[in-house]
Amino acid sequence: MHVLAIDTATTRVSAALGVDGAVVGEVSLVGGRRHAEQLVPAIRYLCAEMRVPLDRLAAVAVDVGPGLFTGLRVGVTTAKVMAQALRIPVVGVPSLDLLAYPLRHSSRLIVAALDARRREVFYASYRTVPGGVQRVSEYAVRAPAELVAELESGTDELLLAGDGIDAYRDDFAELDHVEFAGTDHSFPSVAALVQLATARVEREDFQPPSELLPLYLRTSDAEINWERSAAGA
Repeated sequence: MHVLAIDTATTRVSAALGVDGAVVGEVSLVGGRRHAEQLVPAIRYLCAEMRVPLDRLAAVAVDVGPGLFTGLRVGVTTAKVMAQALRIPVVGVPSLDLLAYPLRHSSRLIVAALDARRREVFYASYRTVPGGVQRVSEYAVRAPAELVAELESGTDELLLAGDGIDAYRDDFAELDHVEFAGTDHSFPSVAALVQLATARVEREDFQPPSELLPLYLRTSDAEINWERSAAGA
């Protein structure tokens, strides 16, 4: 079973092809925030190099966020259009789940955090369970100092991952009993997206493309600026 995975939730644009849950080809472009310009050529190149025509795909998987507003919109819209055109299922997986899943062998409480800009992070906490991770908090957004205060109130040994941790390393370094996953785990894993989405397709756990929505958690910068301008007027 061939699955195309798309991740545009962060500054990285990634596309991967999976066969029966294993990645057989991947393209990742970091920086530039040129999601709209880079995603479709990346998909086209990947499929051409792997000699997998689009009509062979069994499903499309996409990172639904939270993350960069424009990037999420590009990725989710592309996945929906492809699924509708090819008449195949679409599976959405949250970005923080894709950060935590590769760390599923840790015994620590996993805290996945992505840089939300405006000196905030998107985050969620996870515990390992047989075969994966289980989220034990809501998806949320807050200032790094507030998250540090929340984590300080607990007694768990912590494993911190994501570019939200990298961006505010000094804040999180104040925590006791903490381990940093490092830059290899700064971004959501497109390999995890392939694996998790394939399992869901096999269980027929997917949704109509029209019902797939990004997980934003907050309004976009453009909306905030418009509201401020309107209030000033």
